[in-house]
This record gives sequence, C-alpha cells and structure tokens, in this order.
Amino acid sequence: MNFPVIRPRRLRKNETIRKMVRETKLSLDDLIYPMFVVEKPNVKKEIPSMPGIYQMCIENTVKECIQLEKLGVPAVILFGIPEHKDSKGSEAYNENGVIQKAVKAIKENTSNLYVITDVCMCEYTDHGHCGIIKDKDVDNDETLKVLSMEALTHAKAGVDMVAPSDMMDGRVEAIRDILDDNGFHNIPIMSYSAKYASAYYGPFRDAAESVPQFGDRRTYQMDPPNRLEAIREAELDIAEGADIIMVKPALSYLDIIRDMKEHYNMPLAAYNVSGEYSMIMNAVEKGYFEKEKVIPETLTSMKRAGADLILTYFAKTYAEMM
Repeated sequence: MNFPVIRPRRLRKNETIRKMVRETKLSLDDLIYPMFVVEKPNVKKEIPSMPGIYQMCIENTVKECIQLEKLGVPAVILFGIPEHKDSKGSEAYNENGVIQKAVKAIKENTSNLYVITDVCMCEYTDHGHCGIIKDKDVDNDETLKVLSMEALTHAKAGVDMVAPSDMMDGRVEAIRDILDDNGFHNIPIMSYSAKYASAYYGPFRDAAESVPQFGDRRTYQMDPPNRLEAIREAELDIAEGADIIMVKPALSYLDIIRDMKEHYNMPLAAYNVSGEYSMIMNAVEKGYFEKEKVIPETLTSMKRAGADLILTYFAKTYAEMM
C-alpha cells in the first residue's frame, strides 16, 4: 500500500530532525529585558501584578545587570521612577536623574551589556500623561522639546540606544536632530512606531507608577482596530531617521508585526507587554501552563511573525531555562 506517498510526519519523527528543519529560530540574542529603576535607595520591591518583576534601586539594578550579563542576556531597557514628579516631568531631563545615574552605573560595572533607555514623560509627570498638558490634552510640539532634552541627557550618560515611546508626531526627527547637533551621531533610535492604546498595559502602569490622573492616552496612542495606520506611522519614523521600528503590544498584534516585516527591510522589534506577561505567569502559577513550554512558544510566535528583537519580561527566565 503506497498511499499516502507524501508524509510530512517523516520530518517530525524525533527532536533531531525537528531541529534540523525548524523554520524559526529563537535565540537569547533576540531578547531585551525591561527594568524599572527607582530613585529611592535600598529598594527591591516585587510588582504585585507582575510576579517575578521588581522595582529596584540603582544599586540593585546594577547587581541584576551583572547577573543578566552572566546569563547571556544581551540588552536591557530602563524605565525610571523618580522621587519627585511635576507637571512638566522635569526629572526626565535632569542630568543627575535616576535613569542618567543608572546608565552610568551599569556601564561602569558591566562589560558588554547593551543599555537602552525609554524616552517618555509618563513616569515623570504628576498627571501620568506622556507630555506637556495644554487645554486638557498633550501638546505635541511642546512635548518634543522635552523629549529631545531627555534623550540628550541619556546620551551624555553613556546610553547605547534611545527608544521614544510617547507617540508624539515628529519625535524621531526632533531626537535625531538634537543628538546629531551634539555629536551623538552613532546613538541609534528604536522608535515605538505602532504603539496602540491597549488594555494590556495595566500592570506596567503599576510598575512605572504612571497611571493617567485624568482621561486616557487615546489622543496620541493608536486606535487598536487600525492596521494601515501602523504602516503609515512606521514610514514616517523611518523617514525621520529611526534605526529600528517597533510594534507594541505583540501577542494581539502579530498581524501588524507581519505587515511591518513585509513592508520594510529594516530591524523590527516587538514588545511582549506587561499584561501578556502577567496573564501567562498567572496561568503558570495556577498550573494551567508549563512554564518551560509556554514561554518559548509565546516568544517564538513573535519571532515567526517577523520580529527581529523582542522586548520581554521573560528574558531572564528564558536565559535561566537555556
């Protein structure tokens, strides 16, 4: 009996052949680990909505970064939480601010760890929005001035890359101009090109202490039903000088990741956000998922969709599993 002649199962017979013909390869080199740095000393506080993720003081952040480097995690992205917040987010561009000090300390105590900084205002403003408020909304052009100053202080501190996440129009060009004007031609920009106004950010807002005190962020973050708009947003960022484009969130936006990869021949990042992390970790804790299986499968889905880089709170766990 010759039927069936074509048998795809032949190449699934054992793990060796499955690895040999595997189409998508997930590597630790693809991952970026987000970290929350607080200005107060002697802090290592677990975030209740994000099991295993902590707010840490600069000293503990440095210790964690040393461990991450030993594990083989190639990069971190830092989010700062200052002791003092005001309506203009002035601590964001303080040259002696929490992120600026953290960058210097990490670079002094690690060898090759790549340090990226979030460039935004929401962690630094007392109202929790991503810029300067005027007439009960974020003023786009006034915010660009502040974001540019923030990026410049990060560059002066020794950061390897900046990542504007605010979704203001024109912010990539504004940041590129100020960096270039001050001699930082070689600092890349990873732009949150398609950042949606998502419900999946809830745990992050607890971690970064950045819950808006009024309204929401839908006047500047993208409307979740929109697909073609993401392509236009990325095109603008590329024209303004972005070196890497990003889609955020990842799991519910795998189609957008694929669209971006098909349209643009340049590095593409995806942010596996806090809500996605928390859902999976809660299911793991309840015994619904096997951690060793669900984490690689989740990250591989983003890689398969087209992401070259993945910002994920699973990076350390994945490194330990490896």
